[in-house]
Amino acid sequence: MEWTSILAIYALFWVVSAFVLLPFGVETHDEAGIAKVPGQAESAPANFRPGLLAKRATGLAALLTTLYVLNYAFGWIRAEDLIFWGPTAG
Repeated sequence: MEWTSILAIYALFWVVSAFVLLPFGVETHDEAGIAKVPGQAESAPANFRPGLLAKRATGLAALLTTLYVLNYAFGWIRAEDLIFWGPTAG
């Protein structure tokens, strides 16, 4: 596998990881006990930390990319293994 392909797969995993991890560890102002600004949405986060989110997404994306590349190299799970229904060889 080319290194550019691995980099592209990592970037895709990073974006997906960031969106998946976004709701974890975030509190609203009511949950944190902080006064809201007039006109603020009820669901607005009080403690959004993009740096921490980026670190977590980086770690998760690195893990997922490593598993993907190892699976590509060793063939643990093939495309044929993911066919759960359909025509079967008799």
